[in-house]
Amino acid sequence: MEIQVSSELCRLVPGFNAGVIHYRNIEVGASPQMLKGRLQLFQESIFFDLEDKKVTDLDGIKEWREIFKKAGKDPNRYRPSAEALYRRVQKQNYLQTVHSAIDVNNFFSLEYQVPIGIYDSDKLDGDIELRLGAEDEQYTGLNGRPNSLHNLIVSADEHGAFGSPFVDSERTAVSTETKNALQIIYLRPSLGVEKNSQLTESLMNMFLQIHGGEGSFLMTGCE
Repeated sequence: MEIQVSSELCRLVPGFNAGVIHYRNIEVGASPQMLKGRLQLFQESIFFDLEDKKVTDLDGIKEWREIFKKAGKDPNRYRPSAEALYRRVQKQNYLQTVHSAIDVNNFFSLEYQVPIGIYDSDKLDGDIELRLGAEDEQYTGLNGRPNSLHNLIVSADEHGAFGSPFVDSERTAVSTETKNALQIIYLRPSLGVEKNSQLTESLMNMFLQIHGGEGSFLMTGCE
């Protein structure tokens, strides 16, 4: 499975990059108490930090809103997923535990203010391309409704788009039956290659500590 970023996306968002992690032979289940506790405490900390500031003032949220604008998507109508999480926390509508894979995603997405997707790789076929969604392209998202992908950054296999930094599709959703997974961290170009690589490896190590199995990662983006 090769992974690349389209030339059109690179033209619109110079410096765009993503961390990609492959997991094999993992066990997804209920989150350990350590993870549930850290996620709850971190959300409470964020809530108090946001008492005197706006979500859109946060560096990572601001940067991803700009990326959406450059790609041609209005971030006031289509919010990056990390921003959506922060807005929930600001309202004290704290994220509840789902299962270990989603809980790790949410924790790291809050910590680094970046969108993160995780996908059942046994439901993927062919190479992966990060590109812009076509005018008539859509999929049913994890939000339970059809989502227009026009001018939205998407991750796509040979069957079409399956994920994005807005909302992921139902088609490749991870469940407790998942044994092999692909994780995509939609990174912040401003952090630079070294920090983004460290972030990706740190996420992989925490995920493997909880889920077992094996993992490998790579960085992909615009030259």
